[in-house]
Amino acid sequence: MIVTVTLNTALDVTYETPPVSWDGVNRVAAVHRRAGGKGVNVARVLAALGEEVLVTGLAGGATGRAVEQDLRAAGLTHALVPVAGESRTTLVVAEPGGHTLFNEPGPRVGADEFADFLRTYEALLREARAVVLSGSLPQGLPATTYATLAAFARERGVPAIVDADGEPLRHAPGGRPAVVKPNAEELARAVRLDEPEEGAEALREQGAGAVVVSLGAAGVLAVTGEGTYRARMPYAVEGNPTGAGDALVAGLALGLVSPCAWPELLRRAAALGAAAVAAPVAGAFDAGVYEAVHPLIEIV
Repeated sequence: MIVTVTLNTALDVTYETPPVSWDGVNRVAAVHRRAGGKGVNVARVLAALGEEVLVTGLAGGATGRAVEQDLRAAGLTHALVPVAGESRTTLVVAEPGGHTLFNEPGPRVGADEFADFLRTYEALLREARAVVLSGSLPQGLPATTYATLAAFARERGVPAIVDADGEPLRHAPGGRPAVVKPNAEELARAVRLDEPEEGAEALREQGAGAVVVSLGAAGVLAVTGEGTYRARMPYAVEGNPTGAGDALVAGLALGLVSPCAWPELLRRAAALGAAAVAAPVAGAFDAGVYEAVHPLIEIV
């Protein structure tokens, strides 16, 4: 079983619209509402690939209950820990040629509430083959949270992937996760180095087992203990990039529970990321695009 951790769960709302008049009235062509947060998106992709997965994290209020209801409707097993605050909503406005994302901050989490989560997390690690720690942290939790959770997993022989930004990313290598997955901008902010390969090496020197950097249309970079690899995409896939990084992380998680050589692992993960761009909502991927792109990705 792969456990995905979403401490800042969300109800994701996507508006599909004609070109937006930002100073006027707009009519929405289609609305999608579903449980979200990066770990939930990862879990959806893993479940679609036939992998046993469990969602954990924090959820509160009416929005949290809506998140739980949608997870049940999607057939995703969860062990969300309740908090007093209201879980957040995110909004994506998807118009032709662009997407705009609005992220609410989420609830403030107290020390007792996080202690409750830790008890659940440690129990789940007994059955986990890998754990994914991803997304923003709710208010009240320290920037070292992902490092702490990764260290707990490592002590119990469970490899962890961390996908975070800002200070949580900067601290993450201290927990010695198996993989850290930033995008190029997140990496540059964390290590203050503009060259992705240098930045990835810096995170490895601080304790990360491997660092996988998503580079958008330029592909994916992996700096590992076995060497450095780049996945070059055959062409750009048009669509909604929200959730592409989560699909990439799902592919990396599969590599932790079904080990294979880094070139094939990276090719599969990069193809999943591209296929997610072709799907209208985060947490989904286009199987046809995956099949088309996968054999054409060049690993150098």
